[in-house]
Amino acid sequence: MQNDSLRSYFKLHFIVLIWGFTAIIGNLITLDALPLVWFRIGIAVITLFLFFCITKKSFVVPKKALIKFLLAGIVIAVHWLTFFWAIKVSNVSVTLACISTGAFFASILEPIFYKRKVILYEVFFGFLVIIALGVIFSVESQYIEGIMLALFSAFLSALFSIINGKFIVKNDASVITFYELTGGLLILSLFLLFSGGFNIAFFQVSAMDWFWLLILGVFCTAYAFLSSVKVMKYLTPYTVMLTINLEPVYGIILAVLIFKDSEKMTPEFYLGALLILSTVVLNGVVKNRKKRKLSEG
Repeated sequence: MQNDSLRSYFKLHFIVLIWGFTAIIGNLITLDALPLVWFRIGIAVITLFLFFCITKKSFVVPKKALIKFLLAGIVIAVHWLTFFWAIKVSNVSVTLACISTGAFFASILEPIFYKRKVILYEVFFGFLVIIALGVIFSVESQYIEGIMLALFSAFLSALFSIINGKFIVKNDASVITFYELTGGLLILSLFLLFSGGFNIAFFQVSAMDWFWLLILGVFCTAYAFLSSVKVMKYLTPYTVMLTINLEPVYGIILAVLIFKDSEKMTPEFYLGALLILSTVVLNGVVKNRKKRKLSEG
């Protein structure tokens, strides 16, 4: 059991590294955000479908649940769309720093969805996040469009996590993901169909872009998700949460190493990003201590 936990811990770090690399791939792919996300989701849906066929795992769900999953897919589709759009109009570092605010948005949305009282320390941490964002806004005003898109993406990420938190109670995670991605693919396809986006130019993708799209869809989406579900059997939710918070750290470090000067930011930016990440981690630490006290009491 201990070996399984240690192996799972290292595997989780590898998965988080893959997620951090997602932003890098988004910058390497020359496609605009919309076709990029459409191809990513399409490849991931096909991969998951093949997974169900090979493992002979059933993905039949009640009609009511199916509709809910498909509608939730719209949220993740727009989340990814704004995420990659932010990268295209700013850079990886700015986008990932702002995406870190997802925990802040979750602290606002959770009391609404779960009908619980607002927690004071979450309000305080939210205030710190706002200060950090103020620092980033003040020194990186040329990336204002990317910052706003990334913040909206972070909000949708928090919303999506809360929705899935309700779904996962009675449903299998891989089945939920399959139908959510299918829903995202359908809504983007309908938009492209009625807006005239499906044309010859849309499907003219370079060999290098296909390579990165396959990596993005198969490994960074389908594989990473399915693997993350498996490691949760051997690790505590607290360990998983803290490790996942390293995603923007890995991503920003990789961006600086790969893209060099285009990703080098001002010291104030890194101060703001560090404050956001520290706040997210502290929030997790406080939550974990409170849960321990409740379980001991």
